[in-house]
Amino acid sequence: MRLELGRRADYGIRATIDLARHHQAGERRKARQIAEEMAIPASFVAQVLADLVRAGLVVSTAGPAGGYELASAPHDISLLDVVEAVNGEPGSTVCVLRGGPCRWDDFCAVHVPWFRAQRAMIEELGRTTFAEVIDIDSALEDGTYELPDDLAPHAARPARG
Repeated sequence: MRLELGRRADYGIRATIDLARHHQAGERRKARQIAEEMAIPASFVAQVLADLVRAGLVVSTAGPAGGYELASAPHDISLLDVVEAVNGEPGSTVCVLRGGPCRWDDFCAVHVPWFRAQRAMIEELGRTTFAEVIDIDSALEDGTYELPDDLAPHAARPARG
């Protein structure tokens, strides 16, 4: 099963990671720098940054010394904040069976367990701050990150018996 971020959320998270990396130094980042460093197409970076500014997560300062910076510390911004800023509220309102036999008005047999799983994912995104994300990112870059036992590749899917 694949649960993936859409392109806007992906780019919003990448841009926020870049800004979080430079937050401690108080460095403002140009959109061009963010796009280059985080492999975000130039055509998208301005749109995504505008969404983050509108949501109050990022501050934009005009002028030669201007640029973008986080509006608050990385430990105050969650993955959910960024996903909501660029995509709106996460979660599907469409039948998970996509045109399958739905009953009970807007519910199907898979509705309740699917939305419980979706709610758990949203809660985890809300608990995960960019301070944690950049800590993981730094450890990955240094080669010191150890995947938690409950997330090891063999634990990703329960064994079928």
